[in-house]
Amino acid sequence: MAYENIIFEREGGVAIITLNRPEKLNAYSTAMMDELTRAFEDVVKDEDIRVLLLTGAGRGFCAGADIGGQAERAALRAAGKRIVKSRHEQVAPVPVSVTLYKIEKPTICAVNGVAVGIGLSTVLACDIRIASENARFGTARVRRGLIPDGGATFYMPRQLGTSRALELMYTGDIIDAREAERIGLVSRVVPQEELMPKAKELAGRIAKGPAVALEITKRSVYKALTNDIDSQVDYELWGQGVCYQTEDHKEAIQAAAEKREPVFKGR
Repeated sequence: MAYENIIFEREGGVAIITLNRPEKLNAYSTAMMDELTRAFEDVVKDEDIRVLLLTGAGRGFCAGADIGGQAERAALRAAGKRIVKSRHEQVAPVPVSVTLYKIEKPTICAVNGVAVGIGLSTVLACDIRIASENARFGTARVRRGLIPDGGATFYMPRQLGTSRALELMYTGDIIDAREAERIGLVSRVVPQEELMPKAKELAGRIAKGPAVALEITKRSVYKALTNDIDSQVDYELWGQGVCYQTEDHKEAIQAAAEKREPVFKGR
């Protein structure tokens, strides 16, 4: 499928999606969000894709929503009015960051530059986050008299703790990559020229793993955020039972007996 606002590539079992509006610092337009939603659906459906790697073209990762155009401003105003009118009913489209968060395959974000607003929510929706030294992060929504969105109020307290999350939300401060690493927003920071090689190396290594076990591991970790300990142990027992029946588990046992590296098939 042809895309105009993103680039979709595959390297082995890794899907690489690049936000591709560099002249706008990859700010989300309606067209870009539509393309990302379709691309994420393709990642979910394709069993040969084991890992999703997301990054941005040019100097920015994603500068939030592109509200410069009249159509974009009208869409945002209309969405706001619908939400207020319907109160608790969900009538607005699901944000792309939430669609990304719900992908059960491992996801990695290589943050090459500024990530603010919905761009930050997109970063936080990924399982693993690696930043270049050029990366910058912030919610910034308060500066427009708005609240953080795209799931930011869900992701940030869980990943940063309530105090740090609210400080960033209340102030709208933009922090650099090293501060993001210190507070746990990203797992590591690398020089700009090493960002994609490091991210691809990690993605490729994960993609060679046992796909069923990886997906159940991801499900288990996210369920643990809301489960009690007994429910979580029950879920682990179920997941382990599924893994015991896979060909990959049998391959791992055989490889260990033969003193070689296992070759996983994802089934």
